[in-house]
Amino acid sequence: MPLPDLGAAILRNLDPETAHGLAITALKTAPLPGAPADDPILRTQVAALDLPNPVGLAAGLDKNGEALHGLSRLGFGFVECGSVTPKPQPGNPKPRLFRLSEDRAIINRMGFNNAGLEAFADNLSRRPNAVVGANLGANKDTEDKAADYVAGLKRLAGLSDYFTINISSPNTPGLRALQGREQLDDLLGRINEARTTPAPVFLKIAPDLTSAEIAMIVEAALAHRIDALIVSNTTLDRPDSLTSRDRAETGGLSGAPLTGKALAALKDAAAASEGRLPLIGVGGIGSGQDAWDRIRAGANAVQVYSALIYEGPGLVGRIKRDLAARLRAEGFTSISEAVSASR
Repeated sequence: MPLPDLGAAILRNLDPETAHGLAITALKTAPLPGAPADDPILRTQVAALDLPNPVGLAAGLDKNGEALHGLSRLGFGFVECGSVTPKPQPGNPKPRLFRLSEDRAIINRMGFNNAGLEAFADNLSRRPNAVVGANLGANKDTEDKAADYVAGLKRLAGLSDYFTINISSPNTPGLRALQGREQLDDLLGRINEARTTPAPVFLKIAPDLTSAEIAMIVEAALAHRIDALIVSNTTLDRPDSLTSRDRAETGGLSGAPLTGKALAALKDAAAASEGRLPLIGVGGIGSGQDAWDRIRAGANAVQVYSALIYEGPGLVGRIKRDLAARLRAEGFTSISEAVSASR
């Protein structure tokens, strides 16, 4: 077993939040070998981002952008850090992170715990030569949440390759209400006005939306020059299939049980956007097959997180090898060609 995967296996025996902290420390300090060069067939583009491969890291692992040098050596095509809020905040009371091992899932109610914009900006100023995105959130006690997103966009201008507007975390009161049309128009209009660099701006939505709600968000995103949609965040649903002890804990559920729901939301977004808006598929991706299903459903790229806890960082390379093999087997010469063929 490769050393990083062995480390992940050891961490699974510890309290989830303790394991998370140790993983960040290891990524910051361990002399990790670089991943092999990517197969050229995997090179792709999302909005204005040139990616060496379409497999990214979802936000939540590196909340403060402090382990980017280690993460950049694991083979991701892009790395998203955060969520970051303007002011530091401790997040929700512990325990707030639960490992559902039997279901290969996670429940979290972290509540945007992070060190704030200034610490985040300092870390990004020393970032590696890799595609890095900043996931922006709002402080729990902020009344004008749109102002927090604008503050993040302005402070990190020039430091991040792209920005993600996260309005879909279930753990900050009132945040998901920003997905309604009136509040969404206000938020995205203010974001659009605050943009001072060519860095793309993405919008991350929840999987717990109807097809009509997703179609509305797609139109709002297009109207306000959002560059891509990330589909999707964690779910508040609790499938009957869950068997783990902590399955009834409150918070957002991620991992394998989210696969079908996130894929369905992606298909709704693809149907609504009709190729007018790039899509990034997230949620329950734990294999090359899962990633391929998202690409064939219209995703220009994918992101993983929860599956890394169970599969180890070697999962990234396995997904990439599988995608390259599937592209060639089906006669495609690129990811974008496979996406276009799905329309």
